[in-house]
Amino acid sequence: MKPTSEEVYSIPAEYRKMENMHILFWLVKDISWCMVWKPLGLLMILPTLGIAVIICWRTRSLKSELAHNLAIVFWIAANSYWMISEFVGFDTVLIAHTIEGKHLAIIPFLIGLLILAYYYLVQKPRENRQGQVATL
Repeated sequence: MKPTSEEVYSIPAEYRKMENMHILFWLVKDISWCMVWKPLGLLMILPTLGIAVIICWRTRSLKSELAHNLAIVFWIAANSYWMISEFVGFDTVLIAHTIEGKHLAIIPFLIGLLILAYYYLVQKPRENRQGQVATL
């Protein structure tokens, strides 16, 4: 193996197990949504969202990881809201003009997108500049 000066990011096994469990919960939630298994779908929101928040907390010191994990939290929140809107039956209810209940899921989706846009347009370039200055 060639020696490299790149940073290595490793995930402790305990964290990796939690992330794998998170994927399982997320899949069960979305399969429940697809199959219209309302009780199971609704029940799976809490562990799916809860683990996503814990992952954010654990990666809070790494700006890149935090940004992406926060985007995932908002993605799951939007996804869960959309599922609830369909399960409860207000997904097609008109709220204003052509905006239906399910369309409000765009708010958390956009928050996640804005977090990533900030990271890639502001934070990452700042980190790159600081890294260049530090190596000069």
